[in-house]
Amino acid sequence: MSVMAAAREEDGTSMTATAVAGPIVALEGIRKSYGEVEVLRGVDLTVATGQVLSIIGASGSGTSTLLRCINLHERPNAGTVRIDGRPVNYTERDGRRIPVRERDLRRLRADIGIVFQQFNLFPHLTALANVTEAPRAVLRMGRAEAESWGRELLAQVGLAEKADQRPAQLSGGQQQRVAIARALALRPRIMLFDEVTSALDPELVDEVLRVMQRLAEKGMTMLVVTHEIGFAEDVSDRVVYMDEGIVVEEGTPQEVIRHPQRGRTQAFLQRVLRRRA
Repeated sequence: MSVMAAAREEDGTSMTATAVAGPIVALEGIRKSYGEVEVLRGVDLTVATGQVLSIIGASGSGTSTLLRCINLHERPNAGTVRIDGRPVNYTERDGRRIPVRERDLRRLRADIGIVFQQFNLFPHLTALANVTEAPRAVLRMGRAEAESWGRELLAQVGLAEKADQRPAQLSGGQQQRVAIARALALRPRIMLFDEVTSALDPELVDEVLRVMQRLAEKGMTMLVVTHEIGFAEDVSDRVVYMDEGIVVEEGTPQEVIRHPQRGRTQAFLQRVLRRRA
């Protein structure tokens, strides 16, 4: 059991109770191709409310594509994405699957926040304006309410004093924390993190990981694609190792990271840990 899972058991918020109601995220037979290249080859995964799932694997293994299929930044070629038991990547009509409409996608993406490797902040806007733009446009918040909410979020990520600074005035770690605050601004129930520390200098990684750990402590449902194996071990309830577009191994951090059963998992972890030694 991970450190975070044990902590949640101690305070009475373990996954045992929430899993009974069914997973909040369920992926069934997800396939994704780009031309003749099949990146995902039939992936099945479930995530319970409040659970932290870390997805590890080498670059090109399909981890990031899988994450982007969940909120349909990438649309699967086959399979079903279910949120709260309901398919979200299609509707059924006369026995046929109809692709989801754009207005439904906007609602879905408000419920599922995503943070990418690149910060993608608007360079001409302050940190506060970057955070408040979405709630004003999507949630129709007034300026005063949005700014109050944005300052609260910046305080949560440790950047209250940086509200009026533009991205060029911030370090990479600070920009990524603003990006996390921006993703939280729509009050999502699920957060996706796509290798969010990969573009950072090593000394800036920890400040971003601490923000993510605090979100986990608060019970946020999180799916995290990461090469930070220590973070995956300490914070995750479950870990998935992917290779060549399939799930090779899945289990607790202790099972997958400390005692992997598959040779491909063992070889990957040896390579990653050797580079970080």
